[in-house]
Amino acid sequence: MLIDSFQRTIDYMRVSVTKQCNFRCQYCMPDTPEDFIDKTALPLPKMLIFIKLAIDNGIKKIRITGGEPLLRADLCDFIGSVYAYAPHIELTLTTNAFLLEKYAQSLKDSGLKRINVSLDSLKDERIKRISKRDALPQILRGIHKAHKLKFGIKLNMVPLQGLNEDEILDMLEFAKTHHFGVRFIEFMENIHAKDKLKGLRANEILAHINTKYKTTLLKKDCFGPAKLYAINDETSYSFGIISPHEDDFCQSCNRIRLTSDGVICPCLYYQESVSLREAILNEDIKAMQSLLEKAIKNKPEKNQWEQNMNPNLLSTRAFYYTGG
Repeated sequence: MLIDSFQRTIDYMRVSVTKQCNFRCQYCMPDTPEDFIDKTALPLPKMLIFIKLAIDNGIKKIRITGGEPLLRADLCDFIGSVYAYAPHIELTLTTNAFLLEKYAQSLKDSGLKRINVSLDSLKDERIKRISKRDALPQILRGIHKAHKLKFGIKLNMVPLQGLNEDEILDMLEFAKTHHFGVRFIEFMENIHAKDKLKGLRANEILAHINTKYKTTLLKKDCFGPAKLYAINDETSYSFGIISPHEDDFCQSCNRIRLTSDGVICPCLYYQESVSLREAILNEDIKAMQSLLEKAIKNKPEKNQWEQNMNPNLLSTRAFYYTGG
């Protein structure tokens, strides 16, 4: 069992399999060259050895992320190997869904059960503006193909002022109609995002929803950072808001992140990290164990996002590097 210095049990690991992405979203990597290639990504069979070690140490949930993870040609084999080793763990994937229609059946065959889709608009022109890709029809086909295959589906939306904030209710009702989950995520300020980009805080997101629905705070999601709210109607549908700027966001943090090049980031915000790259490449189990324990010990009490961010203290770590 992995327990940090603040007595939090760490049983959730996000695993980035690539820094590459086929989108250039304004809040993530808008200015990254189109021909960017992740030349330092670990071979997935090597990464699998560490994944097994982490599971043996008490990791119960693994989320596969990127960049865009479906750009890894061997991803389904990797997921299948993780599932074969530990079919009891919660194994999920976060994707922009552009390639999901193509790979949905293979993902299902590999043992994957749940998919999170980053979807910031239901309008073609806005998807183009936010992601620099004419992608909405293909995204929606991927989502519906995954739904047909009976994947659990959750949508992630980052509401941004002047871009998509007027679609919060539309996204909620789209998810509600199709029986998808939905999480609204506060924009997390970082130096890689477009200048002057501004997101909505949790109370502002709720205000949009409360123009039509009365809501009740349920509880904090025990497997993630979201606060859950119920819509007070006959459906009892619930949604989540992820708000890293609030003081209680980090109290129950149970996560670490493994980057595609073999670095453990104990916190999404802090630069402090522990490199396992050489240990993973050399398949040095003893070194991996020691470095994993070091990363857990180094995990900070809380992040540095605040309600009123000092522009000189923005996170310098790219989300496409850490996997969000």
